[in-house]
Amino acid sequence: MKQFNLLINADDKLGHINREIYGNFTEHLGRCIYNGIYVGEDSDIPNIHGIRKDIVEAFKNIKLPVLRYPGGCFADEYHWKDGIGDKKNRKRIINSNWGNVVEDNSFGTHEFMELCELVGCEPYITGNVGSGTVREMSEWVEYMTFDGVSPMAELRRANGREKPWRLKYFAVGNENWGCGGNMTPEYYADLYKQYSTFCKNHSGNTLFKIACGPSGEDYNWTEVIMKKLKGWDKWMADGIALHFYSVYDWEKKGYATEFDDGAYYELLNTANFIDPLITRHEEIMNRYDPECEVALVVDEWGTWYEVEKGTNPGFLFQQNTMRDAIVAAISLNIFNRHAKRVKMANIAQAVNVLQAIILTEGEKMIKTPTYHVFDLFKEHQDGEAVYCYVQKENMVEDKNTPMISSSASIKDGKMTVTLANCSLTEEVKLSGPVVGLEVSKASARIISGDAHAHNTFDSPENVVITEHKVEIDNKQLNIVLPPCSVCEVILS
Repeated sequence: MKQFNLLINADDKLGHINREIYGNFTEHLGRCIYNGIYVGEDSDIPNIHGIRKDIVEAFKNIKLPVLRYPGGCFADEYHWKDGIGDKKNRKRIINSNWGNVVEDNSFGTHEFMELCELVGCEPYITGNVGSGTVREMSEWVEYMTFDGVSPMAELRRANGREKPWRLKYFAVGNENWGCGGNMTPEYYADLYKQYSTFCKNHSGNTLFKIACGPSGEDYNWTEVIMKKLKGWDKWMADGIALHFYSVYDWEKKGYATEFDDGAYYELLNTANFIDPLITRHEEIMNRYDPECEVALVVDEWGTWYEVEKGTNPGFLFQQNTMRDAIVAAISLNIFNRHAKRVKMANIAQAVNVLQAIILTEGEKMIKTPTYHVFDLFKEHQDGEAVYCYVQKENMVEDKNTPMISSSASIKDGKMTVTLANCSLTEEVKLSGPVVGLEVSKASARIISGDAHAHNTFDSPENVVITEHKVEIDNKQLNIVLPPCSVCEVILS
């Protein structure tokens, strides 16, 4: 058994962990919306106005704070008026980004906002810059948020919603360096300023406006955006969006459940890269914005494999194993440690697409290992990130593959520590002091198993959360983590 030193200092605060770091992402892609979240009011599956009840409850259980919609690449081809009004009269279109399937627009603005109300989460809307107009975007904001007399407010009322919704998070475009228009950062920055100017704050609603940020290591994009989006008295954007997927070989992505030890550690090396990646983007942002007024929003992240055999290549459906749980834990711990600048993150995607937290098949629903990670990490929400040191040892020479991933936070007199033992084979004992907090009680929950372990519709509880042993002895934390495990420790 390996033995590593641990040190947690509750007095050394790193930043506030916005609850929105634990956000999710939904797109009109594959079975994320249709036959996923939304089954229609006539379905035999228990639903509320067509929205699956079991998914609502699953979202509520992990305290889902924010949900991004309608994309993704779909957002910059989405014309919101197609998705309002009588469903029989809504325009049918082809989803040219994802599988060339018919999109009947039966799930639109009203349905999405109702979903968020049922869950109790913040809606995060992405507007169409790539193929839309300034007026179209402006009118969507008016439709959702204006409480007075106006054409869009009256249209909303005619469609059954008297009072406006509260909308905080609004993105002006998506991946405009790619599927959102193949733009240069200079051109996009000018468009952002134009479009965002006409996204007004109506009826006491204040928008948190998010600009398209970089893809991965495109540091020049961040440089240009930060340089151009400072107004005469304040920033014109409240955040910029970073996208990063844990894929070590885009040409040979492999399958979710078919991998050897070498591929496992290669993926972890890639997942850990988001730490120096964020640091480099932060360094650029800090030069222009030392007060951290502009947030870094990681609104697409996660693993990406080949689709499951026999499924539509455009639907991006993949299984989800303990390997994905480890990647999720690594990523969320990194976001926690960067909480001073990272204010939101949205895993791609919530249901049936990429690193989904939930998979459905007809009336069946399963919670994936990644879902359980969000359950284990949920007490970090709105806590204060604190210093958490774990002795480092790389598992693979010349690869960024530390055996232990960790973060800690404190809230309401309780400390949450999240730990992942990323080794495939070695058990590890962590021991060390907890400084700055009087600890009298300790509890722990864990998921663990072979890296290939996953839940199926026939065996939905192959990976579940269980109680785990943890000890506090003279202010020293002692815990043993099995191989390939993710653990939550609560100290009070």
